[in-house]
Amino acid sequence: MSMETIETKTRAYAEARSVLASRVEALNEELDKARRRSLPGIKRALGIAKAAEEDLRAEIEAHPELFEKPRSVILHGVRVGYQKAKGTIEWDDDDRVVALIQKHHPDLFDNLVKTIERPIKTALNTLSVADLKKIGVTVVEAGDQVVIKPVDSDVDKLVDALLRDASEDSDSLAA
Repeated sequence: MSMETIETKTRAYAEARSVLASRVEALNEELDKARRRSLPGIKRALGIAKAAEEDLRAEIEAHPELFEKPRSVILHGVRVGYQKAKGTIEWDDDDRVVALIQKHHPDLFDNLVKTIERPIKTALNTLSVADLKKIGVTVVEAGDQVVIKPVDSDVDKLVDALLRDASEDSDSLAA
């Protein structure tokens, strides 16, 4: 094996990626054209649907007596009428709520407050290997590895994603 062989195989790989990238780019252009053609009609249909929903809502609100029993009905595949609203809870300041829970319900604190303590990977990456060993962290796969990474454009990134998906699909079929 020589550097010439590596160069030849790298050229073949680059050419294959180039063909794939141009086909993906052509697909994206077609999708953009289809989106531009369809968008005005979709916006019109959205406006009509929104107006029809508002009209239906106004009619239901004007005649609540029609929905006493049953409180809702299904007409043309759409449930209309009334239902009990599902309330939500909100607060502005997490720290204040936690402090008030601690003050007024200390016996329920563990059930009402989530405490998460977890190592921060990016911060741990700043430590030396010796320091990491002291705290029970091991460094995995820090040796040399093969790299095949084109200098990418956005289309190339999509090509990489497609290649990864294809590779995962073939791996799952082989298993």
